[in-house]
Amino acid sequence: MSADAAVSSALEFAERTPETTRTRLLTWQEPVASAAAGVGLSGIDYLRAIVAGRIPPPPIAVLMLAGPVEIEAGRVVFEGLPGEEHYNPIGVVHGGYASMLLDSALGSAVHTTLPAGTGYATLTLEVKFVRPITVATGAVRAEAAVVHRGRRQATAEARLVAAETGKLLAHATSTCMIVDDAA
Repeated sequence: MSADAAVSSALEFAERTPETTRTRLLTWQEPVASAAAGVGLSGIDYLRAIVAGRIPPPPIAVLMLAGPVEIEAGRVVFEGLPGEEHYNPIGVVHGGYASMLLDSALGSAVHTTLPAGTGYATLTLEVKFVRPITVATGAVRAEAAVVHRGRRQATAEARLVAAETGKLLAHATSTCMIVDDAA
């Protein structure tokens, strides 16, 4: 089913069954301009500017109801609030939600170690799912830390837990390529 077909189908169902229909309005800022605002900042200062509201959050944070809540050199914690809009066809939160949250925390942990003018890209992401996530799970926390930071690559580990109970939901490892302007 294409994206257009999915939207059309949801709208048709909304007309037929308004009592089961949910709506969510999204508002975000143009992402390239927001990223450009952080070019002169170190990774840790850029993330802190987002948390402080001096730079808008990336659109994915708005879409997925997630963002950083703790930032220090080599360590970042993201929180997310999974909702029905993140459910897959079998009635639980899609694994992509957990993967996105873990990837964001892992990459951001690496980002906190980078000077201004240096970026990164995820090379590998390995996620192990431990428990299903539902709306009843409530808020979730992805806690990531850098394991190794080299000149061209960094590795990090993360755990996704239910914020209220601390139960492990998933864990992940990542390798990030480090890219500076001189490269």
